Amino acid sequence: MTLLNLKSKKRFGAAFVSLILILTALLNLTSCGVYSFTGASVPEHLKTIAIPIADDRSGTAEPGLRENLTNQLIQRFIEDNTLQVTEKLKADALLECTIVSLSDAPAIVTAGENVDSRRMTVAVKVVYRDLVKRKTIYEKTFTNYFDYASTNPVDGRSNAITEATKLICEDILLDTVSGW
Repeated sequence: MTLLNLKSKKRFGAAFVSLILILTALLNLTSCGVYSFTGASVPEHLKTIAIPIADDRSGTAEPGLRENLTNQLIQRFIEDNTLQVTEKLKADALLECTIVSLSDAPAIVTAGENVDSRRMTVAVKVVYRDLVKRKTIYEKTFTNYFDYASTNPVDGRSNAITEATKLICEDILLDTVSGW
């Protein structure tokens, strides 16, 4: 076998391996769209969920906090459409939320101990119950935060609470419909 013939065989082998790798990658990419995880984990017997008004045990007496959390959570479940939101008497599942803390603390302190931004942190304890099988599915505390500029304390604080609450609602939804 000549040296030129041996080099040709090596190039052919390398090209063949590269072609196999490319075809495998393409096959994997095209098959990824076949699966969907939205609602895939919710048991068949759960079709509806009740979300009563959240309880506020944060000790802050933040006006509208419990209503804001409840409304955002209901809206997320409506948009997701995995479980239909209904009243407690007609529900297959129950999602009870208690706001356990709301804190406002410095997030970024610059030279001279000036507070550049502040962080609103919200923690919500959630109990998710299967009313059909009469069991608690999970009981856990969700925490999230949002930073705001200390130069705009009134609007920034209010917006930060709303945004932190949105993030918590997203986490609750994801754990409820896909955390099985």
